[in-house]
Amino acid sequence: MGVKIFDILRPKSITWKELEGKTLAVDASLYLHQFLASIRQRDGTPLTDSKGRTTSHLVGLFSRTAQWLERGIKPIYVFDGKPPELKEKVREERRVIKEEAKEKYRQAVVKGNIEEMKKYASRTSILTKEIVSEAKELLQAMGVPTVQAPSEAEAQAAYMTIKGDAWAVASQDSDAILFGAERLVRNLAISGKKKKAGKLSYENITPEIYHAKDVLNNLGIDREQLIALSILVGTDYEPAGIKGIGSKTALKLVKENGKNFEELFKKAEWEKHSKTPWKEIMNTFKNIPVTTDYTTQPKSANAKKIMEILVQEHEFSKERVEETITKIGKTTSQQGLAQFFR
Repeated sequence: MGVKIFDILRPKSITWKELEGKTLAVDASLYLHQFLASIRQRDGTPLTDSKGRTTSHLVGLFSRTAQWLERGIKPIYVFDGKPPELKEKVREERRVIKEEAKEKYRQAVVKGNIEEMKKYASRTSILTKEIVSEAKELLQAMGVPTVQAPSEAEAQAAYMTIKGDAWAVASQDSDAILFGAERLVRNLAISGKKKKAGKLSYENITPEIYHAKDVLNNLGIDREQLIALSILVGTDYEPAGIKGIGSKTALKLVKENGKNFEELFKKAEWEKHSKTPWKEIMNTFKNIPVTTDYTTQPKSANAKKIMEILVQEHEFSKERVEETITKIGKTTSQQGLAQFFR
């Protein structure tokens, strides 16, 4: 879900050329969910091989990663670990939404309404252990580093920017900034379009970047205050926040109370709106577990393994996969990756 505070942030446009040579810590789960939701057949069902196994995530992952590599971007995919206990409420809400979508999809099938089938089917996707495992296997075959976070992927990715192991976090959510990321890059879809939330239409987008220092300077607050502001608006750890308080009102309240968070949440009557202590949410953002056990070094892509996974196992077009492999091979030396495929 992420925190809805982008309306008070000031992004800067960034060109693909400016991203050349940059290492990005990618929120893997977010992109996999995107692929599962958007790469589907006309009736909304996911792409599958002849055995009925979903392949939408592999199609999206292979294509998007290859396009980034061609543009000189160095991705490091970061995968979620065990979610904080506070996130259970969000997870339960998402389960309910998916069940409701499944029922509406079944009704659309009965009516033969293709548009509704497509609309609701995209909301039923689930990121299974098998899908995550297949994604890691493909990325490793492509020579792209993967990192297993002990908890939230965005927190781990943010930590990697703090350590200088990644230049920015690649995600659509603002949470990375709350976790302390130096930079956040959004809208990295090569097509320049993204699906509008809850609709079948698309909108044009361009890459944009949020520099944490600029974000905080523009708002006139520090990171702790930004976390407090976000808690009022609603986070993954208490989605509702406080009814009637949006990001602009929350910013005003935070500035009025400075660093006196006790007074801030007392005035906002936090305890009337939530049973979750605001301190617990803030501590989760500030002290979430991360690991130093990872590598950022890419390896040579294994063309044989890629073909085995995509063509032999999941029946992708041999010609298209070979074409993409060739393109990656021509550009890897420019990115500082290994120069040859095995």
